[in-house]
Amino acid sequence: MDCLFCKIVKKDIPAKIVFENDKVLAFEDLTPQAPVHILVIPKKHIATSLDISREDNSLIGELYQAANAIAKEKGVAEKGFRLVMNCNREAGQTVFHIHLHLLAGRAMNWPPG
Repeated sequence: MDCLFCKIVKKDIPAKIVFENDKVLAFEDLTPQAPVHILVIPKKHIATSLDISREDNSLIGELYQAANAIAKEKGVAEKGFRLVMNCNREAGQTVFHIHLHLLAGRAMNWPPG
């Protein structure tokens, strides 16, 4: 498999890791769109949100729990943060391994993009 995020999980490609447990890895985005921009990924390869199975339900919960812990650790939980998961190209997904974008540190506009 030639997945960029799987290579980061295997530590074949370096990343500024901010959180890791047995199921989830989180690292700073290389092209941040906010003062805090962290990507939270499952270590298991799942290409898009459409590929999430019932067996993955607890794993998806782990992603959100990790994002909440990171937001608290970064000091942005109380002011607010945004969690975004894009699905497929037209929505802006460029790496086909599901990931949450944790965005914070500035006011977020609505509607997005």
